[in-house]
Amino acid sequence: MCPSTPSDQYVRASATSRIDVVLGDVSARFARAGIVDPRVDAELLLGHVLGIGRGEVQAAAIRAAELDSDALQRLLRLVERRAAREPLQHLTGVAPFRHLELSVGPGVFVPRPETEMVAQLAIDALRASASPEPVAVDLGTGSGAIALAMATEVPHARVHAVENSVDAFIWAKENFARVNASNARLVFADLADAFGDLDGKVSVLVSNPPYVPAEAIPRDPEVRLYDPPQALYGGDDGLDVVRVLARVGLRLVHSGGAIIIEHAEVQGASVREVLTAAGWRSAATHPDLTLRDRATTAIRP
Repeated sequence: MCPSTPSDQYVRASATSRIDVVLGDVSARFARAGIVDPRVDAELLLGHVLGIGRGEVQAAAIRAAELDSDALQRLLRLVERRAAREPLQHLTGVAPFRHLELSVGPGVFVPRPETEMVAQLAIDALRASASPEPVAVDLGTGSGAIALAMATEVPHARVHAVENSVDAFIWAKENFARVNASNARLVFADLADAFGDLDGKVSVLVSNPPYVPAEAIPRDPEVRLYDPPQALYGGDDGLDVVRVLARVGLRLVHSGGAIIIEHAEVQGASVREVLTAAGWRSAATHPDLTLRDRATTAIRP
């Protein structure tokens, strides 16, 4: 008799249809695969299969409700892919970002919770603007997450976003249509040349650029294997695009306006140096909720 594969053993172990037992099996499988929050991912994946929210999944588990065989098999197929470290968001097709639910998949960077703090800095700066209709730009918008957060949370602002990856632009276009914010504009162009019509009119420039050094290898397989390289790697020191942003920002942002750049936790000092050398003032680095340096801001003289 041929030996059973781990997958075969898992399917037999999960043959029961009780949701509490299935979630326990799936969580254990994800834990063995090195997934950080195995129970959360198990509940979200089952919720996707059933078309219900995570809270409803938890309630069903408490009731010891049962899955039908079709739902169980669909779940197990997705579990195999997630255990191989395919991003959860690729399996469900959506990524939460602040109050939004964005469409994502292969070819676009999946928005992360830490970027929500970067969006908050931009939103706060827009709300503090003296202009009755402040202008914001999101350079390298990817899925459109930061731009759409600004547009929906600061409805009196005018928000412009640019993306130059065809694959990412397709996802951003879908999300802009999905959110349907009348004050948001999406353009396909290179960020270095974008928005000549906005020179000197922008109150807030924000970007989550590629900032991983070329020789660095991201630790998480979800990032290393599935995020598009053009959204990750920023040259030898990771700061090539940051330098472009510093220069382009001086063209776009009016005096007193702000630039906000996401970066790795070890890059705060380097980003401050780049911005200060370019002519920005009051460069400051801000921690995220985990107290890791996550974004640097500066003011246009």
